[in-house]
Amino acid sequence: MSEILVGRRVLLVSVNYAPETTGIAPYSTGIAEHLTACGAEVDVLAGMPHYPGWRVYDDYRGQWRTVEHRGGVRVHRRRGYVPSRQTALRRAAYEACFVAHGSVGPPAGRPDLVLTQMPALASGVIGGRTARRHGAPHVVVVQDLMGAAAAQSGIRGGGRVASLAAGVEARILNSAALVGVVHESFVDRVTAAGVPRSRVRVVPNWTHVRPPSGDRRTVRARLGWQDEEYVVLHSGNMGLKQGLEVLLDTARLSGRDSPRIRVVLMGDGNRRSHLARLAQELPNVDLLPPVSEAAFPDVLAAADVLAVTQRASVLDMSLPSKLTSYFMSGRPVVASVATTGGTANEVRRSGAGVVVRPEDPEALYGAVKALIRDPARSATLGARGPAYVRARLSAQAGLGRISAMLSEALAAGQGASCGSGVRP
Repeated sequence: MSEILVGRRVLLVSVNYAPETTGIAPYSTGIAEHLTACGAEVDVLAGMPHYPGWRVYDDYRGQWRTVEHRGGVRVHRRRGYVPSRQTALRRAAYEACFVAHGSVGPPAGRPDLVLTQMPALASGVIGGRTARRHGAPHVVVVQDLMGAAAAQSGIRGGGRVASLAAGVEARILNSAALVGVVHESFVDRVTAAGVPRSRVRVVPNWTHVRPPSGDRRTVRARLGWQDEEYVVLHSGNMGLKQGLEVLLDTARLSGRDSPRIRVVLMGDGNRRSHLARLAQELPNVDLLPPVSEAAFPDVLAAADVLAVTQRASVLDMSLPSKLTSYFMSGRPVVASVATTGGTANEVRRSGAGVVVRPEDPEALYGAVKALIRDPARSATLGARGPAYVRARLSAQAGLGRISAMLSEALAAGQGASCGSGVRP
């Protein structure tokens, strides 16, 4: 089905792209490089790398506009405002700057198809405008739902702008030829925004890390983790919606236990300094910087349990990208998340972990202690993760679903009129 992509010009609009290694950047990068391998000519319009630390990477500081080649892809970067602290107003300025700068001097040439990665509304606005200008189909992949995020994530002022963000988001999605969502829990919210179910495709993310290969005891020793310690590791963004304070409270509860529980927060984000202050008097808490892409799988596998946490208000606006990496590690997952949300559903479906009430350190602590007491169950849960990846989350399967969706949009767009709902 991907034969229709050969020789086509594709514009991918995504604020986040490599060399960022977390969040949606690995998926944007993987898609662009896969389409190039399929014979398409791919341009990417992206921001300067800044995630998850919300600081422009050193190699890109002072640059306004760049064009670089990565993996056979032309990457056009535009400088914009990057807020170190998240509020609704700062987020709006971040989006507006990318729209303004990204719309000036876009990549030359007429694309045959425009693919947008959201949650950034700016990407959707630019992608939709470009598609309309050239009469090309616009396909949107929804990684997070921005309207719901504004309401649920706890960002200051988010409740006041949630309806505005949802309105912009709805217009973008309704004008798209096809809308891909990374989890079926997003489908109802997308269709409630007015998108016909016939134009929605479920395109789950895939695991983009290799299996662990290092010696576990060697890795633990290098990180300073003792054999007798039970390490609970959270890796990834340290933002508001993660509600990572629950892990600090769990560490506080476990302070006098044996075996000793060590809570490790590894990553970056706009709440990192806040969490570091809270952890100052907790000797069993470590904050580590992100590790290299090569070391990442071995660090995950060196832990005893991997934690994913979200605020109780986070229901159906996002699915943590870290889950695909967690499952590959072979370690059990404990999810402190809303029990009816997409994250909980994914953990249950994998069979690789347990779900506890969000923002409840006693429940989280109890789940960890239960795994300590039952190493056989812990090993069974961990072993199910890689099996789930092989069955559902392989790169081949994930990229194949993306290719099929884009091929469908191109085939339908060849004879569609602007008012058909197939070509924006």
